[in-house]
Amino acid sequence: MTVVLSILVILSALFMIVTVLLQSSKSSGLGALAGESTSIVNKTKAAAVDAKLQLGTKISAAVFVVLALILWMIG
Repeated sequence: MTVVLSILVILSALFMIVTVLLQSSKSSGLGALAGESTSIVNKTKAAAVDAKLQLGTKISAAVFVVLALILWMIG
């Protein structure tokens, strides 16, 4: 039982890491210095993808915490 929960904790942690790393940063970076801009279409598409990634991060964080607490109570 603890082995299965441990594997699920590791998988949720990996999923959380991936979703955090795939999210775009909020700063413009060096592109703002060079005058680089994106179109409205690209911004709205990126915002939709970021919203899904944020939701995935929140869900995986909640799953991680719940499973970690269950493992702690069992152990």
